Amino acid sequence: MFEKVLIANRGEIAVRVLRACKEMGIQTVAIYSSADKDAMHVKLADESVCIGPASSLKSYLNIPAIISACEVSGADAVHPGYGFLSENFGFVEKLEAHNIKFIGPKSEHIKMMGDKILAKESARNLGLPTIPGSSGEIKNAKEAITVANELGYPVIIKASSGGGGRGMVKVFRKEDMDESLKKASTEAEKSFNDGRVYIEKYLQNPKHIEIQIIGDEYNNIVHLGERDCSMQRRNQKLIEETPSVVIDDDKRNEICNLTINSLKTMGYCSAGTVEYLYEDGNFYFMEMNTRLQVEHPVTEMVTGIDLVKEQIKVAAGEKLKIKQSDIK
Repeated sequence: MFEKVLIANRGEIAVRVLRACKEMGIQTVAIYSSADKDAMHVKLADESVCIGPASSLKSYLNIPAIISACEVSGADAVHPGYGFLSENFGFVEKLEAHNIKFIGPKSEHIKMMGDKILAKESARNLGLPTIPGSSGEIKNAKEAITVANELGYPVIIKASSGGGGRGMVKVFRKEDMDESLKKASTEAEKSFNDGRVYIEKYLQNPKHIEIQIIGDEYNNIVHLGERDCSMQRRNQKLIEETPSVVIDDDKRNEICNLTINSLKTMGYCSAGTVEYLYEDGNFYFMEMNTRLQVEHPVTEMVTGIDLVKEQIKVAAGEKLKIKQSDIK
């Protein structure tokens, strides 16, 4: 087991990880910007290291400063929380180069699922159902209109590096395509520094169902059921509910087992969430979050399983002790 974990985050999630570490008897290191010197996570940690000024670019996103903090404090592992560097495969590779363990999945899996175009292609290859759409990046309006004509309107343009509902534009007729494409690409460039977009058929009344999983290095993976996050505003989740009231046990088992089998083929290790749209009895892969999600406590409250502790255990090389039959 790790002796000392550095938490590469701030606020609520840093406090959440701190709690799990303390209960496991693991020493903790908080990092903080100069603006956060009196923050709760700094006060609760065993040690703390200031890594830069108030700007997150110069502090919580400053990879060399975080690695220096690990070396100064002697931390042997890093928990990224969510946001910031939690899905930055370059950060994981740099930690590996410095012999510091990342509490999360392999860098190749973060890279694969962080790019929505690559993620969709990978999901198809793994046998997951995907939303009909373009086979890759859409470069111009002519290409977009050709794809939309094949799919039938309405369609939706999405950012390849997207998340949080940004870089998404619905298109109901071809006359609006050129302007919509520019709008989506501009927002994607501004939000993610990546203007690439792709197109999918727009499902008009779907439910948003996500499957929570945890896996170890020995290809043992279990699911902890689903969360229904269909209650949204501007594509931002407002309410998470589990179990979902729109799927029955047969549908639940079908999608959960399919998800597990696909992730076993992939060799995925750590916590993760696979998100689907569900309409007319069919599931469609949307994306995978290769990290702990903001809404993970909803699942913890129902199953009684501490996802952060499980993340830490599997990252330390322990075998998953939970069996699927244990999860209710």
